[in-house]
Amino acid sequence: MSSLFAQTVAQDIERNAVMPPNGARVLVALSGGADSVALLRCLLELGYRCEAAHCNFHLRGAESDRDENFCIGLCRDLGVRLHRADFHTADYARKHALSIEMAAREQRYDFFRRLVDKEGYDCVAVAHHRDDNVETILLNMVRGTGLRGLAGMPRRNRNVVRPLLDMSRQQIIDYLSGLGQDFVTDSSNLVADVKRNVVRLKLLPLLRELNPSIEDTLLSNADHAREAQQFIEQHTYINKVELADGSMSINIADVKEHIALHELLRPLGFTPTQISDIWQQRHGQSGAVWHSATHELLRDRERFIVRKCESAKVRECEVESRIVDISDIKEISRDPRTAMLDADKVGDHLEVRHVREGDRFVPYGMKGRKLVSRYMIDHKFTAFQKEHQLVVTNGTDIVWLVGERPSEKFKVMEGKTKRVLILTAANHKKQAEM
Repeated sequence: MSSLFAQTVAQDIERNAVMPPNGARVLVALSGGADSVALLRCLLELGYRCEAAHCNFHLRGAESDRDENFCIGLCRDLGVRLHRADFHTADYARKHALSIEMAAREQRYDFFRRLVDKEGYDCVAVAHHRDDNVETILLNMVRGTGLRGLAGMPRRNRNVVRPLLDMSRQQIIDYLSGLGQDFVTDSSNLVADVKRNVVRLKLLPLLRELNPSIEDTLLSNADHAREAQQFIEQHTYINKVELADGSMSINIADVKEHIALHELLRPLGFTPTQISDIWQQRHGQSGAVWHSATHELLRDRERFIVRKCESAKVRECEVESRIVDISDIKEISRDPRTAMLDADKVGDHLEVRHVREGDRFVPYGMKGRKLVSRYMIDHKFTAFQKEHQLVVTNGTDIVWLVGERPSEKFKVMEGKTKRVLILTAANHKKQAEM
């Protein structure tokens, strides 16, 4: 017969559709602490087919190795397969300019994803509980994360599930005590040196003096926030169009409420102040750009364009070239990623570079020279597109505005051209598609 603790967890799983029925294959995130040990024992008790995953972040010296050894012994005793990973988290954090907490989180969940892809688990179970949720809500209030943050942790996020989210830390300790099951204690949890521990050790005790039921109050408010969030999502949906380069285009006319813009941009790292500024300037001058830690937003005429910062970096575009005899050409290609030119007119010294101020060329089909900058304005290039536009030159002239137009000066002429230079831009997206 299942323990009262396991029965309560089973009821929560069924009521909230947290995870598949018992018998499913579950990967349990196992640190060795009380929460994850209780999660593993409980899911095994309920009949789930569990395997465990442990990450050694090498942040606490011998204590980190102690935790790993405990997990090895526990899984051996329970007959559970254990997957282990070693991470040099401090080095990773420095390399990627992340906090230790965020670096560990990235490494941990990347490890879980790889295991799911390889082993085909039905879900990944993590041991967040009621007290963790309360702390998260308070931290989100301090950070100003909006309704989504006030709603607290989701019980399920794709294939990551939180079966213990309605159980308190004390219930977990009592459950393990009843089993006679030991666990390890992370000494860093007892020191108020990170934000979550400040909330746990200092802020919550003060709030309990004002409201002894502060946890119940915060979780009740979280339920209301979640309902409000769902209502907003249903009634402020904004149509988003993915562009050829992976960025996202949004018609400004579709953004009818400030709250809708906030819900769209806040998960992308934009601050409430930035979002208010974007809202106020939504009908302002084209070309304004805002940056978050991970994304940037461009106001481009009647639309917003949002892209990840890594896609904002200059991407190398390899231009391949070959020369063929005119007799091998049946027709001139109209593919914008390919230019066919008179090889003898172009010459042998080709260079691929970004557009420079003052660049001019003779667009195919025209007679006079034109500023490249004017061409891009006339063809409604965004600021992002202008930043990355490439040209091919022969040292003196632009022979091809890559992905757009070849130069009229070097076009293939029937009866005169003998050799054809074929230029092809690899990994280049046509600007007009964007």
